[in-house]
Amino acid sequence: MLSKQVSQGSHEKEFKFLIEEYATYINRLAYIYVKDWAIAEDITQDVFLKCFVKLDRFRGESSYKTWLYKITVNKCKDYLKSKWYRNIFPTDYIKDVLLSTNRTPEHQVVANDEKQALITFILSLPSKHREVIILYYYEQLKIKEIAEITGMKQETVRTRLKRAKQILQSKYERRHFNEHESAT
Repeated sequence: MLSKQVSQGSHEKEFKFLIEEYATYINRLAYIYVKDWAIAEDITQDVFLKCFVKLDRFRGESSYKTWLYKITVNKCKDYLKSKWYRNIFPTDYIKDVLLSTNRTPEHQVVANDEKQALITFILSLPSKHREVIILYYYEQLKIKEIAEITGMKQETVRTRLKRAKQILQSKYERRHFNEHESAT
């Protein structure tokens, strides 16, 4: 009985650590998929509920981060497939996460404009391209981790990443061309 209590105590400590370490990242990742903070919070709670229930069965074949991200991505995909899904423009994410800098007001305005354009471009990508860009650049996951999380082959991840970057570069170049044309 004592070993079960010790195990349960360490299980709770481990669970609390995972929440403290990853809740913000999980919530942000969920938001990037569903584009709604309230739904992202619900998904985050579902992810940690599943984590709590299955923590004693975690085999350590991947890192906790990869495991939690995979649960999150799957929960988000389930939500996006559900009849309740509604597409909402992600202005909160832009304001809260991507637009903070410590520059002069003039530099900050230009930087904010660039960041807002970039995040708008990223969020306008097809989901298969948006997913790899976000996991690679914003979540700083390796190709192997992204493949584990999404269930894709590593070469597929590389291909989608390359194609997504080409699409973003094209959109970015068109934006600058249009700005240059309107200025002359």
